[in-house]
Amino acid sequence: MIGMEVLKPLAVLASWTMVMWLWMYATRIPAMNAAKIDSKTLVGGTGKDLDAVLPGKVQWIAHNYNHLHEAPTVFYAVVLALALVGQGDGLNAQLAWAYVGLRIAHSLVQAISNRVLVRFLLFALSSLCLIALTLHLLIAVFHN
Repeated sequence: MIGMEVLKPLAVLASWTMVMWLWMYATRIPAMNAAKIDSKTLVGGTGKDLDAVLPGKVQWIAHNYNHLHEAPTVFYAVVLALALVGQGDGLNAQLAWAYVGLRIAHSLVQAISNRVLVRFLLFALSSLCLIALTLHLLIAVFHN
């Protein structure tokens, strides 16, 4: 179908988010056990509260999982709308793939080394892709 190519990177980013979810719990649960945190007795709080008691490397993964629910939510809406109006092929699909590749790279950097300057560069480049996709959506829906 015309305009649907953009759904492939959407599916990959959604899948990547689930990979990060698995990675988060594969590292967080053992770290909580090692820190003698009894999850059965915990009341209230958020994952951010664990920053003070779990190793940074464990929390970096959790922080990235949370980041995948911020700007990428705009990406999901924009690419769905582009597909809906038949504008999800060609350049828009390429921009969507670039966005996804940059977000995956951002995840890996944050989870493994957490180099802030590298993370920022990847985030900024992915944001430029998202801005371009959003502008293309604006043009598509307001063009008469």
